[in-house]
Amino acid sequence: MVFLHGWGLTPHPYGAAVERLAENDVQVFAPSLPGFGGTAELPPAERNLPGYTRWVKQFLDEAGIDEAVMVVGHSFGGGIAIQSAHDLPARVARLVLVNSVGGATFAPSKQSARPIRERPLRDWATAGALEALSTRSSLPVVATMTTAAMTNILHNPRALWRTAQLARNADLRAELDELANRDLQVAVIWGRDDRVIPQSSFESLRIALRNALILEVTGAHGWLISDPDSFGNAMEQVFTTWSTQDAA
Repeated sequence: MVFLHGWGLTPHPYGAAVERLAENDVQVFAPSLPGFGGTAELPPAERNLPGYTRWVKQFLDEAGIDEAVMVVGHSFGGGIAIQSAHDLPARVARLVLVNSVGGATFAPSKQSARPIRERPLRDWATAGALEALSTRSSLPVVATMTTAAMTNILHNPRALWRTAQLARNADLRAELDELANRDLQVAVIWGRDDRVIPQSSFESLRIALRNALILEVTGAHGWLISDPDSFGNAMEQVFTTWSTQDAA
């Protein structure tokens, strides 16, 4: 299994969540994505989701992972996971999206849905601030997340800005539709109190996938970091459901 972290972070804040994944008798690889955690940024021409996918392929090759893997992606990492599943069909066997980017719309108050690329930057910033203020995380968890974010800001602030633009403009409906056509096993786990990713974006993601396994849980955008046990339980439901389907 390959776990891809969210924007502005590194794998470190997800440590307890990744440990819960490993309890399911799987080997988990959790790399720092390019531009984060000291990993070198991609070349200028590769700073797009297909470029990140090629980096994922290179990572799998260098790690000696020959068999197809399950990819789990959170937030921005979910966008990379979607693109990887689309572009690398022989390397990605299953896909789990956790409060992922890639949906197409946002719905301003009392207005019809609009393309996600039209969501004002101030709305993203406000949502992120509200998410931080409302977090139920313990002080050590908040400290770990803050340390990871500040390290990335100090190390490469331009990379953070560029990847933020990728995340906030990601419309992967066509790729999701193709994954649905392939009958790839896809699960979407969603913290229903998410302020960062709009509910309408989640709905458009779900519609594009058509027959994906959907699990909604209590929590905000970073719920798997603050509540790794809930994440572990949700993943166990995913494994159980897929095992039942495989046996049918």
